[in-house]
Amino acid sequence: MHVIPDDPEGGNNDDYLTSRRQAWFAFAMTFALMFFDFIDRQVIVSLFPHIKSEWNLSDKQLGSLVSIISIVVGVGGLPVALVADRMGRVKSIVVMAITWSLATISCMFTTNYSQLFAARAMVGVGETGYGSVGVALISTLFPKRLRSAALGIFYAAPSLGSVLGVVLGGMIAARWGWKAAFGVVGVPGLVLALLYLFVRDKTVALTPGLNQATRSLGGTLKHIFVTMARTRTLLWVCVGAAAQLITVSAMWSWLPSYLNRFHGMAPEAAAKSAAAVVLVSAFGCTFWGIVVGRLALRTPRNKLSALSVLCLITSVILVVAFGGSYTGNAQFKLILLGGFFMNCTVGLVAGVAMDVIHPGVRSTGAAVLSLFQNVLGLAVGPFLAGVLSDQWGLQWALTVIPLFSILAAVLFVIAMRSYDSDAAGISDVKLDVAPALTGTLGTGAAV
Repeated sequence: MHVIPDDPEGGNNDDYLTSRRQAWFAFAMTFALMFFDFIDRQVIVSLFPHIKSEWNLSDKQLGSLVSIISIVVGVGGLPVALVADRMGRVKSIVVMAITWSLATISCMFTTNYSQLFAARAMVGVGETGYGSVGVALISTLFPKRLRSAALGIFYAAPSLGSVLGVVLGGMIAARWGWKAAFGVVGVPGLVLALLYLFVRDKTVALTPGLNQATRSLGGTLKHIFVTMARTRTLLWVCVGAAAQLITVSAMWSWLPSYLNRFHGMAPEAAAKSAAAVVLVSAFGCTFWGIVVGRLALRTPRNKLSALSVLCLITSVILVVAFGGSYTGNAQFKLILLGGFFMNCTVGLVAGVAMDVIHPGVRSTGAAVLSLFQNVLGLAVGPFLAGVLSDQWGLQWALTVIPLFSILAAVLFVIAMRSYDSDAAGISDVKLDVAPALTGTLGTGAAV
């Protein structure tokens, strides 16, 4: 992974490398798969009250059913991304989508916590590397001037998918039982996986040194560590993104249970209210991706200062919402407001990371970001909130967790100090258009 500012066109030609229609078709399909990915991930959070009652589980165990996916995704992201960069991103995404969909469907046949935990881990196996590979594909397809906006919209898919997953989980459980929810949400991914075969990808010529350095997983890991030690912006952005996602993942996972326990809502009603917060988060992700991206066009490092401010606002609002004296509708309005800010980082940090990753190994480079976001962010939030809830109660757990957003704000400020120097070495990189996979299934073209 050679860290250089990303200008895939070279020179002043900042436009699509394929037709606009092909680029947006690929974007739509990648967005749709990410959307159903998070439906499959988050459907379980609205089922927590049912699972807790039937199997008598602790909050720590419930949180682990969410966290295990992020752990598997984070740990497995690098090897999968390495394969994707070498063997083809489209093929990799198709295989992953089929795997996670089948694993989700298998959850409906589990009979105890251990079996459900193992099935959820397999969902993570299927999702491993998908986010990073998808980000790499979109970053390659779209011109630099549209990258922040495109990634901001793309990263609204997790929020939107989570909304539908939470709502569907509550509705289906109320009518047919909680296990049926897994079967219903697992099927669409299989259909989308087949349609994804029509997506076109691009190949990138690597320098001889970079090609040799990333030929094996060991070589790639060594190159990654050397690169991150040399490129401080990438390191601080990865850690900052993870810190903010601790707040986001905890809120997404535990808000239905909080509304059920402290507001006396039925599980289905609590799921719908929590879904409203996630929906606002999805809008916020897109909104801040577009607004901050445009405001920082002339001075790109200002994206990091904007992220810092947004993270601080997130922390203040959510700490007051859960730790203050607000109750009922007033408290829920504050939670909604916090939701609008808390998902601000996702698309923007991906754009910053893509600015310093060689186009030929964007999948691998994005997997580094994914590793931090999943293992140190998404996996930590639900589990830590569950542990704190068992000790102090869910109210205090959700009061303490947003303090991680302050840490994120500090780290983004630190990243600003090295951004300009890390973005100084611009190189021209030649990209070639690869044909649709349906026409080259036997070619094994490298990506």
